[in-house]
Amino acid sequence: MSSLTTEQGIVHYEVYGRGRPVILLHGWLGSWGLWQETMTFLGGNYRAYALDFWGFGESGKKRDSYKIEDFVLLLDEFMDRLGIIQAPLVGHSMGGTVSLATAIRFPERVSKVTVIGSPIDGHSLTLPLRLASKRRVAEIVHRWMWGLKFGIRLAAPLITRDRRWYEMIARDLSQTTLDSFLLSIASLYATDLTTQLHEIQAPTLGIYGTRDNIVHPKQWQPLSAHIPNAEVKIIEKAGHFPMLDAPDTFQDTLTKFLASDHSAT
Repeated sequence: MSSLTTEQGIVHYEVYGRGRPVILLHGWLGSWGLWQETMTFLGGNYRAYALDFWGFGESGKKRDSYKIEDFVLLLDEFMDRLGIIQAPLVGHSMGGTVSLATAIRFPERVSKVTVIGSPIDGHSLTLPLRLASKRRVAEIVHRWMWGLKFGIRLAAPLITRDRRWYEMIARDLSQTTLDSFLLSIASLYATDLTTQLHEIQAPTLGIYGTRDNIVHPKQWQPLSAHIPNAEVKIIEKAGHFPMLDAPDTFQDTLTKFLASDHSAT
């Protein structure tokens, strides 16, 4: 387990492999743990870094803000502290939104972007997540966390076919605070990158599952419409977690994109 101290607190991360760096970013309520298998198959050719955003996993939790722009600044400082000048970003869900926002604000940092089931417009979030962005609802849900875990257990087969997912999310939920739970999803819900996508010059890949019931599965359309030469991979019968539902297709798609020699224009 590795960590570094930033001006805003301690950031936990894991690293695996040798070669050029690639940075993996998790989604809302998640942690670096989602990426363990991805780090394994990337590790033969890349040095894969997976970090926990503030308020999630093992990273610091005593903050006043957990907005998307805060995570963008965290990523910039993380790369600076580790001496990573530029790298591909691979983000799932909220992590993909952070990746795109980073490519807009710090284009010199980003060589490629891969987003997986990520909302471009926060209004594409499913109704329960939109409700979770309301303080009163979040306070009730966080106070009765056992009820949330029970509901997720019941819904898990509809979210992903991977039976390990519930254990991962239950563990990660136990490490979130009310503020990190509420403020991050409220910021994601309020985010809309559509009108800024044209600023992204880095090669971009969107991976989306047709059965995603967390983020609207057609959020790939803004990528295709507004980012020059964006690539899109639609995985049939995969949900919000293509890396779990269709690991072979996901791994093949990601490795080919990372290895491709197209450059930013």
